[in-house]
Amino acid sequence: MTLLRRAVLAATLAPALLGCRARDADVVRLWALGREGEVVQQLVGEFERRHAGVHVRVQQIPWSAAHEKLLTAYVGGAMPDVFQAGNTWLPELVVLGALEPLDDRLARSTSVARGDYFPGILDTNVIDGVTWGLPWYVDTRVLFYRTDLLAEAGYPEPPRTWTAWTDAMTRVKERGGAERYAILLPLREWQPPVILALQRGGSLLRDGDRYGNFESGPVRTAFDFYVDLFRRGLAPRAGDTAVTNVYQDFARGYFSLYVSGPWNIGEFVHRLPDLAGRWTTAPLPAPDDRYPGVSLAGGASLAIARGSGRKEAAWQLMEFLSEPAQQAAFYRLTGDLPARRTAWVDDGLASQPHARAFWIQLQSVQSTPKIPEWERIAGKISQYSEAAVRGDMTLDRALAALDRDVDNVLEKRRWLMGAAGR
Repeated sequence: MTLLRRAVLAATLAPALLGCRARDADVVRLWALGREGEVVQQLVGEFERRHAGVHVRVQQIPWSAAHEKLLTAYVGGAMPDVFQAGNTWLPELVVLGALEPLDDRLARSTSVARGDYFPGILDTNVIDGVTWGLPWYVDTRVLFYRTDLLAEAGYPEPPRTWTAWTDAMTRVKERGGAERYAILLPLREWQPPVILALQRGGSLLRDGDRYGNFESGPVRTAFDFYVDLFRRGLAPRAGDTAVTNVYQDFARGYFSLYVSGPWNIGEFVHRLPDLAGRWTTAPLPAPDDRYPGVSLAGGASLAIARGSGRKEAAWQLMEFLSEPAQQAAFYRLTGDLPARRTAWVDDGLASQPHARAFWIQLQSVQSTPKIPEWERIAGKISQYSEAAVRGDMTLDRALAALDRDVDNVLEKRRWLMGAAGR
């Protein structure tokens, strides 16, 4: 190629290359997970209309691969500008230094109000006094139950205390007979025994989250209540393996109560049209008269990568997706419950029959320990609570083994905190 042709080619390509760089500089990359990654595409067009010259590039990530992909992207310096993360992932990402702190931006924002979030849900995003994410949507667990079967058992209203709950389940079981149960508690789910422990005021970990605390009085009492539901035949010892189809078995009365989350509202409505008017939801009973009992603070958050070169545009996108109107639109598209209370009120969601229990319950939620090791600990809880339910171990042996395993999981944490003088 002659020098003249090279010069002409360079002159021709230079503006195009500069244009590409300029356009790339105005692209905000958003990673969203599962169904949310598909649906959010329908919202970002309005954001782009409001912010001329800014384009949002959405990448949909499967939930099953998201955690590992985020960690790999961090190590490889390829994090998106904004990303969706499960609330329990945030402590790990904070320890890595992968997140941008948000408190200064929150303080200046005219559209995002801290007081408009459910306090327990917002708290999952606050670690060591710093806010690292904004709740995008929320979930928690409540009681799904057969109103007709509980009414026949003498409970036209849902039970509000553990005593009433146990009595209602006993009556349902007696009426149903040996081949039916009162409640379904999937054995692989760690959430129910943890919720019960939190309701008793128990601390799952102790000494600055350095050690397990499962043998402590309140936690042991809660786990004993949980295991006793299986001992008394109120829940099937086989857990969800005894169920052919959750919805069909709920419809035929194989079980009458189920602790579950908001994703099942739509499923129950669509799968059980013949059961309309014979089931609903209620906040969880409490150990005492302080109804409702605490439930778990769950959901997903939006965060900004600390290494992003487009933090201002990234924050503008987070503000947009956090607007009550966008939260309400997102709920209508996905069924994901809004994180902003204003969205609940403006959209009438707080008064809808099946959603109202979640509105009440979300005022009383608590997070799991905010440490990077929680996911591993949760797996240990499932392992040992199942062993106690099946009778492979006594409850005391199971909780002692759980504490030992959790202490081993937290060994590195103790070393790091000791080295830091904490």
